[in-house]
Amino acid sequence: MSTKRPIIQLHNLVKTFAHAVTAVDHVSLDIYEGEFFALLGPSGCGKTTLLRLLAGLEVPTAGDIVIDHRSMRDIPPNRRPVNMVFQSYAVFPQMTVADNIAYGLKVTGTPKAEIVTRVAEALALVRLEGLEKRKPHQLSGGQRQRVALARALIKRPKVLLLDEPLSALDAKLRQVMQLELVRLQHTVGITFVLVTHDQDEALSVADRIAVMERGRVRQVASPAELYEHPNSRFVAGFIGKMNLLTGVVKGLAHGTVVIDVSQLGEIRLPATHPVAGAVTVAVRAEKVTIYAERPADDTIAFFAQVIHLAYHGSETHVFVQTEAGVELTITVQHAYPLDTVLSLHAWVWVSWRPEDTLILVD
Repeated sequence: MSTKRPIIQLHNLVKTFAHAVTAVDHVSLDIYEGEFFALLGPSGCGKTTLLRLLAGLEVPTAGDIVIDHRSMRDIPPNRRPVNMVFQSYAVFPQMTVADNIAYGLKVTGTPKAEIVTRVAEALALVRLEGLEKRKPHQLSGGQRQRVALARALIKRPKVLLLDEPLSALDAKLRQVMQLELVRLQHTVGITFVLVTHDQDEALSVADRIAVMERGRVRQVASPAELYEHPNSRFVAGFIGKMNLLTGVVKGLAHGTVVIDVSQLGEIRLPATHPVAGAVTVAVRAEKVTIYAERPADDTIAFFAQVIHLAYHGSETHVFVQTEAGVELTITVQHAYPLDTVLSLHAWVWVSWRPEDTLILVD
């Protein structure tokens, strides 16, 4: 992304509400031209407030927002080069599909002939040709969302802001619309900024993701970088299924760090960066393997009892408890050749490679 110019620049942005509640806490961030960017985090982390600040629906307490090299400090919402798609779609129930899509152009006095042409283009873009005379109540949830997208895109904004636009859809339709959003973004080529609490959604559609916690941005990275190399315990725990264990560094020598993991004892890991003191040892659930017998190689291994099995179609989530009482989660793909039959209360060996282990200091 470094070869592209920033279309959005946030400079030390702060938003504080009544009773000293800081929803956005000194956020500085660049979002690039033509990028699909996601703001990801749990409820109450400030991601929607940040989106509303971009749209001009909230006023910053401090800091500045620059869009397309222009400060938005005194620019009202209707004059910003952005448009917003809301979680509730916000389509007008009394209007036809075509009239809903054309609304923004009519309000700004666009010539009628141009409106007709651009509505036809927008209908084709969101694959709603032939439905222009229908009312919203005659459409499915996915079709109403496409109307909202077309209405936002028809004004040709520099940036499209998306506030959890798919959260009201069922799981299968949501997956279809995720692909549609990516297709639309590639087709129109403008910057999309998506707010979501759904990690799978963010990982599947975004070029880069900002993970937020309590108003702050904890990490900004590509989906793969976030998943494989989270920079903190919070990000590691929020993205994917991660086993998080507390430990203390006991020694460092010859490229190996010795960590005393609470209730599990000492383990040796590759020293990829200097560490000391209290740390978090993290390993993804799919990196852990289950065996009937203790593995003979140099993996980290523990004897444990299966305490719960959760079937998820293509995979099973296996919850085990070690002899010392530490609980671990393992994701088992059903194509994976297990050498033991998994059953509740069975005693098994669980292990993972040292190089698959993350050491987090935050």
